[in-house]
Amino acid sequence: MATITKYTCGAWLLTLGLLSGCGKDFLSEAPNDSVTEANFYKTETDAIQATNAAYGELLTTGQYNAALWGFGDIMSDLSTTGGGGGQDGFEYQQLDNFNIATTNPLVNRLWGSCFVGIGRANIVLEKVPAITAINPAVQQRCLGEAAFLRAKYYFDLVRLYGDVPLLTKLPKTLAEVNIPRTPVDQVYAQIEADLKDAITKLPPSHSAADIGRATKWSATGLLAKVYLTRGKLADAATQARSVINSSGKTLWDNYGDNFKVANENGKESLFEAQFISGLNQWTTDGPGFSGNEFFGPRGQGIVPQGGYGFNIPEPEFVAGYEEGDLRRDVTIWKPGDSYPDGRKQPNSLPGSPNGYGLKKYFVGTVNTNIWDSELNIPILRLAEMYLILAEGVGPTEEGREALNKVRRRAFGLPINTPSNRDVTTTNPEAFTAAVRRERKYELAFEMDRWFDMKRTGELFTSPELKKKGIKSYNIVMPLPLQELDVNPGLKQNPGY
Repeated sequence: MATITKYTCGAWLLTLGLLSGCGKDFLSEAPNDSVTEANFYKTETDAIQATNAAYGELLTTGQYNAALWGFGDIMSDLSTTGGGGGQDGFEYQQLDNFNIATTNPLVNRLWGSCFVGIGRANIVLEKVPAITAINPAVQQRCLGEAAFLRAKYYFDLVRLYGDVPLLTKLPKTLAEVNIPRTPVDQVYAQIEADLKDAITKLPPSHSAADIGRATKWSATGLLAKVYLTRGKLADAATQARSVINSSGKTLWDNYGDNFKVANENGKESLFEAQFISGLNQWTTDGPGFSGNEFFGPRGQGIVPQGGYGFNIPEPEFVAGYEEGDLRRDVTIWKPGDSYPDGRKQPNSLPGSPNGYGLKKYFVGTVNTNIWDSELNIPILRLAEMYLILAEGVGPTEEGREALNKVRRRAFGLPINTPSNRDVTTTNPEAFTAAVRRERKYELAFEMDRWFDMKRTGELFTSPELKKKGIKSYNIVMPLPLQELDVNPGLKQNPGY
């Protein structure tokens, strides 16, 4: 299998001794078609398949198919749970109300999913260097992809849980799995090292058969975001500037073009979760994205199963759009909006008393009776690099121009032409506030807002989160109870 355009690697790679999560034993299912560790990891195809498996967790409940829109969106000031009320989506309601149990399924799944991805990446990093029947360029690419993905999964873990066990080699014994939590600074040092390594190994682009794989610019963009999170503004700006100037990527003229199936992995994209439809009718563990159904206006019949109405935009968020901002109608359903069949969005819906809904990932009834979707989820876009550059350099000419390119596009104006929508302030505090506000609306519902609020301190100043009941210890999530039960080296976060 040479393509990863829509990660189609078999789940059978789990039978090769991959980690099922930190603090757990290896899976020990019987080999499939006589594939064993003894006869695998021998050829270029084996290397590619093992690498593809490391991508697979991006598509599951523990990542972009459930958990991250719970943590990134619903737990932030963007949205509320929605759904059908009562206990519908109780795991999201716990996040929404900051009453989060150590047994919360999303808390468990993100932890486990990240460590499965890390385990698979570690297998590639350990096994692929010894393969001789392989093109050296492909070998380097596989190693770069594994380093990039390990960094990505650890970035999610450390931002959500704080200190986490740092596993960079395949454990040979249970004692090597059941290790204590590693301090945040050390985890970030490994993330940065992995991304720098990936940048040296990954190609700047891919041919058609491999479009969707991580590139040098995926790793550079993620490194810029890591530096921003760590407050290393000059370093963040350097990496973002490199992507802007050298990647060959450009902004779409139309913001909404980022969220169309026809434009997947397009000219603004740096990295996406690669979904396909029609294969997983009733699961959120890939390879199709469930959000088309889960976010569809509840019971309106414009998606295959009628729409479940989760992840509902908060009225304060909707009211914050500036008049004329074209991103609003791309991002949300509002009362009176026209459906494809000509009907209108009601003034009120179950779970959405103000009649709002999340529209950004709507693809309609493309697959009758199947509630998955082929629409990719953007993980890194060029627009974010402009905003990282702006925040990194402040209200300089370069910083203002970077911010204003994003703003001009938002209002349908020529991207490179000064306009009356431009931010002109030279005050550092006012400029930083303007950039952060722009991130909120440019990157809305791209499953990252809570992490932004954490790094900026907004978690505890936001009126919306105060109303939700956020507590001081909610700056991190609880470690899953099941992990504490099997790993005596782990200690729970305070407050849980």
